[in-house]
Amino acid sequence: MRGLEGKVAVVAGGAGGIGTASSVRLAEEGVAVVVGDVDAGAAAAVAGRITDVGGRAVAVTVDISDEDDVAALIGVAVETFGGLDLLHCNAAALDPTVIGQDTDVETIDLDVFDRTIAVNLRGHVLCTRLAIPRLAERGGGAIVYTSSAAAYIGEPERPAYALAKSGLTALTRHVASRWGKQSIRANAVAPGLILTPAVRAGSMADHVIARVPHTRLGEPADIAAAVAFLLSDDAQRFYVEEAEEAEYPLVGGVDPSPGLVPLDEIDGPDVELTSFGTELETTVEMLRETGWLT
Repeated sequence: MRGLEGKVAVVAGGAGGIGTASSVRLAEEGVAVVVGDVDAGAAAAVAGRITDVGGRAVAVTVDISDEDDVAALIGVAVETFGGLDLLHCNAAALDPTVIGQDTDVETIDLDVFDRTIAVNLRGHVLCTRLAIPRLAERGGGAIVYTSSAAAYIGEPERPAYALAKSGLTALTRHVASRWGKQSIRANAVAPGLILTPAVRAGSMADHVIARVPHTRLGEPADIAAAVAFLLSDDAQRFYVEEAEEAEYPLVGGVDPSPGLVPLDEIDGPDVELTSFGTELETTVEMLRETGWLT
């Protein structure tokens, strides 16, 4: 993709399923990558995977809810690689003690709610506000946020997660409209069910693939391809001109109507699952035809 070679990127949450794929894909495109993750060992492993094949990468342990951690993360990009051009905000609080306790607004422990918002929304604000001055120093840059289909579905559970992801939509549009004249672009991807290692470890994928009109579910590499495109010069036309242009839902999940059935209940023939719809199908087909998705 045009304009990625020689750039410097920070991937916050760069050592999970999508984060690993994004870090590796950007490195394959010639980007120097700062792999930031709360899991120090995983971040080091991803950075090592990149450097072992001749790429440039460094690992940083970061909790994006901590402003000092985020400042250090951005600082490593500047100190190690000379600046910052690209940011992929992908971190999320997915620990079972957090997302597993994200029940409903009546019963959720407010400590769980606060931690979810602190990482999944406030942390992205911290990454953004500390990255923007560095992007501006380089004459502009690009940011991609990982939102989620959960922002649109209306689940009977996980309200904190959905609220945070909905907030990323507003943040994306704010950044794109506020700093567009400074050549800083902002976009978001909103994956559905993606076959990360955690998903593959369970039986959920088998239930879902049997009930969607596709031959496969989304892979982390699919999202990474879209992220790389949106960060590249090939996506310079993608900016907020109308509200719906700021976020790109990607097929890979399911939408049972009405509302999302709890995942542990997807085990019966009477659970009807459908794809997210024509708009999503069109988006993905467009991406595949142009080579942005494989």
